[in-house]
Amino acid sequence: MQQNTKGPNNPMPKEWLANKLSLKYIADYKPFNFVDGEGVRCSLYVSGCPFHCPGCYNVAAQNFHFGQPYTQELEDQIIDDMRQPYVQGLTLLGGEPFLNTQVCIQLCKRVRKEFGNQKDIWSWSGYTWDELMKESYDKIKLLSLIDILVDGRFLESQKDLTLQFRGSANQRIIKVQDSLEQNRVVLWEHLIH
Repeated sequence: MQQNTKGPNNPMPKEWLANKLSLKYIADYKPFNFVDGEGVRCSLYVSGCPFHCPGCYNVAAQNFHFGQPYTQELEDQIIDDMRQPYVQGLTLLGGEPFLNTQVCIQLCKRVRKEFGNQKDIWSWSGYTWDELMKESYDKIKLLSLIDILVDGRFLESQKDLTLQFRGSANQRIIKVQDSLEQNRVVLWEHLIH
């Protein structure tokens, strides 16, 4: 494993802060999709990501100005869509959800208030688990509200189209609540046949 050195794709802890970078913009919202996690999902794509991974599948969403401002109307629509019994949960993507915590925490709290643990919450992040554990309170708060995290930057050199819910082999699918309880990474191992 490469040692993390400071640079544009490797921030130092607490270097990138949501309250300094996020404009609370949404790149896209896709209800009722099947690709952003297990089951039928409502997927929110937040705007802004300074990782700039070469080969990123959503380059437009790297811009913190891309898209439209997050609104109460959009939040209400997401909650209404999630009321459908066939919807398994919410997915947060980007951009970088952990640099848009003002939006993501608000929405995740509402999902928990409305549905408890009946609906799950997935998130993708360019941050690794270890990086998030060294980060600011808002990132830890968002982690405390989600069930599954796909962590790590997309690496073209490790691109593998056969991987489930991941673009490159370095990325992991982590059971967040188990990992927080056990103070170690616990991987999600459900495989589709």
